[in-house]
Amino acid sequence: MSAAGAVELFRAAYGCDAHGVWSAPGRVNLIGEHTDYNQGLCLPIALPQRTFAAARVREDDLLRAVSAQGGERLEVALGDVGPGCPRGWGSYVAGVLWALRAGHAVRGLDVAIDSEVPLGAGLSSSAALECAVGVAASDLLGLELTGSPGARSAIAAACVEAENTIAQAPTGGMDQSAALLCQPDHALLLDGRDGSARQVPFDLHGHGLALLVMDTRAEHALVDGQYAERRESCEHAAAELGVASLREVEAAGLEARLAGLSSDRLRRRTRHVVSEIARVQETVAALTRGDFAEVGRLFRASHASMRDDFEISVDELDTAVEAAEGAGALGARMTGGGFGGSAIALVPLDRAPLAVAAVEGAFADRGFRAPACFTVTAAGSAARDQ
Repeated sequence: MSAAGAVELFRAAYGCDAHGVWSAPGRVNLIGEHTDYNQGLCLPIALPQRTFAAARVREDDLLRAVSAQGGERLEVALGDVGPGCPRGWGSYVAGVLWALRAGHAVRGLDVAIDSEVPLGAGLSSSAALECAVGVAASDLLGLELTGSPGARSAIAAACVEAENTIAQAPTGGMDQSAALLCQPDHALLLDGRDGSARQVPFDLHGHGLALLVMDTRAEHALVDGQYAERRESCEHAAAELGVASLREVEAAGLEARLAGLSSDRLRRRTRHVVSEIARVQETVAALTRGDFAEVGRLFRASHASMRDDFEISVDELDTAVEAAEGAGALGARMTGGGFGGSAIALVPLDRAPLAVAAVEGAFADRGFRAPACFTVTAAGSAARDQ
């Protein structure tokens, strides 16, 4: 799974060479879950694992795409792309070109995809795919959308539109922004209200720490209605509180504001979002002063909030978190949209193998599928590889 793999797949599929290879990373969100669509704050890093797109521009309106990870080959005229068409993984590829077409001259492409971002792990394999295609289209079609953070934000917006409208997954914009804006050894503070982004130092190795990703391999899907229900609940709560978004609700005096909501469910959803935004701010402050013990505490509080108030955790995620913390992690939390996927743990470097063994043992004891555990560093954003 590499740039070379995408090149070889392209040659086998189309009988010619690609014009180049582009890639984009998966992401892990350190903290700030389900805050982006509430105009709140989140703090992702880009993963070393990337999705590669070998591509060649066409002279017509046809998009053809093939993936080393399987699924039906895609062949669709760009003029036929619309909500729900095409379906499956191809909707993310076609959707990006469809969205870019709204403001740019976009022709068809031949594309071959090879990815090392785990699928269904909550590590944003879909955004990695979209953004790899987005930067490829920008370069091949002369759109000039990769030269600055502002231009890259335009690709991110197109990818969000693709995912929301064509793939019909009602996600926010964190994943795409992370894939296009993150820098090595930094986390990215994203503000969902004004669209701003700020780099925050994230030097774990210098502090003798590692970030352990624990892919539970529990089923993870954002299009089954659970994600949409959480988003609708937040919008409903904001309307009842008379604010444009839950970002407007202050953490100070929160319980008094919650009393004005019509149901316990809305109170719990709101409590999570408002307290999670505050935890992002506290995490940035802790990272700035190098206080990783505090970061660990905030991880633990975030997971409890997602488990109890937002109700997006599952047994496998809770088991991974508890096992990692029992093995010496400073803190652990589920990451991503929830209902499966991955958890992360902040662990001392010398205890990372012990944490992995503890998580694997706990999963075996519970009869769960074996998890995939690996440490990661904060990597760079989408770019041309060759």
